[in-house]
Amino acid sequence: MHILRSLLLSLLVAIAAALPARAADDAELTRLVDALGAGGFDDTSAQIAALAATGEPRVAAVLELLAGGDLYVKKDGGAVVAATRDGKGYRITDPLSGADLGTVDRSAVTKIKINNKLRGEIKSALGSLTLASTDPAARMTAAETMFKAADPESIATLDAAIAGEKDPAVTEKFAEARAAAVLASDAGEADKLAAIAILKERGDRDALALLRAAAAGEGAVAEAAATAAAHVAQVLSFWEAGQNVWYGLSLGSVLLLAAIGLAITFGVMGVINMAHGEMVMLGAYTTFVVQEAIRTSAPWLFDYSLFIALPLAFLVSGIVGMAIERGVLRFLYGRPLETLLATWGLSLIIQQAVRTVFGPTNREVGNPSWMSGAFDLGHLAITWNRLWIIIFALAVFAGLLAVMRRTAFGLQMRAVTQNRRMAGSMGIRTPWVDAFTFALGSGIAGIAGVALSQIDNVSPNLGQGYIIDSFMVVVFGGVGNLWGTLVGAMTLGVLNKFVEPYAGAVLGKILVLVLIILFIQKRPRGLFALKGRAVEA
Repeated sequence: MHILRSLLLSLLVAIAAALPARAADDAELTRLVDALGAGGFDDTSAQIAALAATGEPRVAAVLELLAGGDLYVKKDGGAVVAATRDGKGYRITDPLSGADLGTVDRSAVTKIKINNKLRGEIKSALGSLTLASTDPAARMTAAETMFKAADPESIATLDAAIAGEKDPAVTEKFAEARAAAVLASDAGEADKLAAIAILKERGDRDALALLRAAAAGEGAVAEAAATAAAHVAQVLSFWEAGQNVWYGLSLGSVLLLAAIGLAITFGVMGVINMAHGEMVMLGAYTTFVVQEAIRTSAPWLFDYSLFIALPLAFLVSGIVGMAIERGVLRFLYGRPLETLLATWGLSLIIQQAVRTVFGPTNREVGNPSWMSGAFDLGHLAITWNRLWIIIFALAVFAGLLAVMRRTAFGLQMRAVTQNRRMAGSMGIRTPWVDAFTFALGSGIAGIAGVALSQIDNVSPNLGQGYIIDSFMVVVFGGVGNLWGTLVGAMTLGVLNKFVEPYAGAVLGKILVLVLIILFIQKRPRGLFALKGRAVEA
């Protein structure tokens, strides 16, 4: 008990000692703020510097009020207050605490005036306060802002920030901001050469712009800047190629999702299904309906909306697909032209039905929090929604491959693909294999629509943008071959993204189409042709 009593007494003494110090700090801040209203512009400048030197976060709000013209001096007593119009008078508050001080007549206060020079000093002071923030993210943001400003007057502030910084990552950003400021200043040759080395190490486009500006001069600094700029430009060209590969893989994953269902129906049934894009569109609208229901009834489930939409989209598109196969296509097997015309007509009917129910305008489908935002990998910009779609596309591919290789239905499907007559003679009910295969392909198209709803507009025309590309992927990869569909989708995606910057989007697609035509002239069955004694032609 004696030890506990001693500890409590020590704690009370420490608290009692801290309270007057805090009061003294508040009193000193109040004195510095009140001094803003005394004297001319030079005196105000000195007080701005004194307030910034305190490093107190509350000072930022005071300086922002001053910059906005919202600080006034009370004629009675000289206290500085924040004031806003309130009828015929002003409502005043304490600029440090924000406490309400009531209302006064306009004649009771005088506005503190500032000029452009003081505005610049306030901006610099706010920057130095942000550099002293307790939040590392805020300090990083401030350093990036000062880097882009490249203001020589900020060198002293940055030197002080670097000296007191303990986080290595933040220190690096401060050093880069200082290097940008030094390169824009009248510093000596040695300092500028050191700054060039730092900017070369940073190696992004902002650094490249600063280096190229410095290379426009003469002397050793200009030569070093030109050499560094050439090095940075070369490194960035490699990163740009990597970015194009990433964009290509992202596009390829979308094409894979859109084409993978078509690959199995086209391969097994030989049906040119022009309504496949509408199965994708139905999946996207299913996602919209699910999210609308969640928004109105259970908004806390929004982050799980896609997990709810996936099985529903598969069922909706799969049921519609089976209805199409049982109601129309089974009467048209062996008549490819009639099949093409019938499915094209069905696509128009489905589009018009969706327009009637949902309207012709785009519908909003939101991104869950875990699919929002982006991150940098070196100089690559990776968006979370695209990354998750790539992972999802590969998961769907792996799942379909497992169904094809590890299940009885998959075995029957492969048997029908390779030799329909022999499969029928062995007891396989080929009409039902056709029906369930078409339902499976349509269902996969539906879950592709769930993914596409996260990166594209959900409208009745959604599927039309992917149907031609899907057929190109299937034919290029090899009809009915899943591995061919994967390789074909990724190859065409990357090829598109490398051609587009030079030829444009439309001409780029034309060039890719021409290349595919030339390729098919040499390999009519695509990259990975199915093998078997009686693969139907």
